[in-house]
Amino acid sequence: MSRITSKILILGHGEIGRAMEHLLQSRHTLTIWERHPRAIPAVDLESATGRQDVIFFCLPASPHFDLATRLQKHLRLDCLCISIAKGLDDEGRTAARALALALGPKAPIAVLYGPMISEEIRAGRPAFAQAGTANAGTYARLLDLFAGTSLYLDHTTDIEGISWAAVLKNVYAILFGVADELALGDNMRGYLAVETMAELERIVTGLGGSAGAAQRLAGLGDLIATATSKGSHHHDLGRLLVRGETSALQGEGVHTLKMVHSHRLFDPRHYPLFNLVGKLLAEPATTRSQMKNFLAVTRERLNFF
Repeated sequence: MSRITSKILILGHGEIGRAMEHLLQSRHTLTIWERHPRAIPAVDLESATGRQDVIFFCLPASPHFDLATRLQKHLRLDCLCISIAKGLDDEGRTAARALALALGPKAPIAVLYGPMISEEIRAGRPAFAQAGTANAGTYARLLDLFAGTSLYLDHTTDIEGISWAAVLKNVYAILFGVADELALGDNMRGYLAVETMAELERIVTGLGGSAGAAQRLAGLGDLIATATSKGSHHHDLGRLLVRGETSALQGEGVHTLKMVHSHRLFDPRHYPLFNLVGKLLAEPATTRSQMKNFLAVTRERLNFF
């Protein structure tokens, strides 16, 4: 496959925006935009948009719809819009759904989800992602974009499935941080992994994803990275819960929980681990007692015959 230099606009220069910059800067022409620029020059967004072959949405899901709507009339017809946001917007929509609504059904859209820890990417270590695209042509463009980099791609057309797997796994990762801060051990981590995947598979398929979507890179792969990495924000949130440091309890997983409840996306009561994280965030002071009670209930459930 020929390696064609592309003009790329990166929206957002946080952790994942800098990771994309690291991967792409040697072969492509990059423009970087931030809503409140500090270390980088200000960019006229509308003017810059019309010159781009590819736009990366390296932002939380919440501004996706409004920002894409703002840019839509300036986009070239073949401009590929890619999101790496693993959260829901304020309407309870995934990033892929928000982009599709804003840009229309014919716009080339893709999502990249999987174990892609920014610090490791910038250190030159391998990263892995499922590229959710509707057609093979768009996937071929993605392969060319990242050719020769440390990011390995796997194609899927199940955009809905990998989107929900990537979004929901952040909620479960919080529980792994709680268990580690309580020093419950590696055995507990193993149990949580099994039960998390069982719940995640049921939720993802219930929301329209294909069977097995939760078992691949966007779900299981990203869960392992997020739930066990020392630098994981969502793992740290679990530790903060145990310590009672509630002022810093923010992130995509926390917002996802709120959106699931406020938009009634599914009933958390049917999913004990997911429901437990919601209870812990609602009453952080009871984290230790709730975990003790959870283990007691687990014993009764596993010993029942």
